[in-house]
Amino acid sequence: MKPSRPLLSPRPSSRPAAPGRSDVKTARQPMAAQERKLLLLNKPYMVLCQFTDEAGRETLKDHVTEPGIYAAGRLDRDSEGLLLLTNDGKLQAQLTQPGEKTPKTYWVQVEGIPSEEALAALRAGVALNDGMTLPAEARIMAEPEVWPRNPPIRERQAIPTCWLEIKIVEGRNRQVRRMTAHIGHPTLRLIRYAIGILTLDGLAPGQSRELASSEIPVARPPRPARAAPSRAPATTSAKGPSRSGASDNTSQGASGKGSGRASARRPARKI
Repeated sequence: MKPSRPLLSPRPSSRPAAPGRSDVKTARQPMAAQERKLLLLNKPYMVLCQFTDEAGRETLKDHVTEPGIYAAGRLDRDSEGLLLLTNDGKLQAQLTQPGEKTPKTYWVQVEGIPSEEALAALRAGVALNDGMTLPAEARIMAEPEVWPRNPPIRERQAIPTCWLEIKIVEGRNRQVRRMTAHIGHPTLRLIRYAIGILTLDGLAPGQSRELASSEIPVARPPRPARAAPSRAPATTSAKGPSRSGASDNTSQGASGKGSGRASARRPARKI
């Protein structure tokens, strides 16, 4: 008889761990409060959101020296602003999993001046090639006092620009840029200002700050998995078991899908 496999045995990784960063705790491993770390980094423009790059491009390693931490979420190379790094797998999952609905606030410089109808479209949700976005908070804001970008954005003499504050709870690939392009106002510069209640206030590009233990959000336990719908027993008749029972159960399961996304939506807050 073969020995049973441990329930929590780790699966082999398909990619080798980055040197010096193998001590990050996974979402299944408990971590003492004094061991938890959370860094706030103001990621500069054109820095890759990773610690190694075979092409020799600038990475997080050029700005972060703390060992054993990983980025909680992503930020495009051509985007700037707040990036969180932690050694706590549970907190990392809480900050990045779509189901957690962690709000992220962006300051976005766009081409042109969006109309109220265009902003209303963002607040209601727009249809992208990967589906409808959830309602966002969007408003025109005064130009923020931020560092100059190097190189500066392209400017067209005949086309004005303005700044938008956009808050979303999703994290699709290049989502904010695609949203503003959808309403006819391409993004020229994108700065992530906040993740939840954490902001980049007081951080210059490339600077980081480690939070005190009392400032680090408490990682919630993982949500229990939804139970699979029970199958109804196949109907029988005097002639024997019905052959259509399995297909009927399948069709019933399919008809129950599709309502989760709609129920997760909430009206956008008026700004």
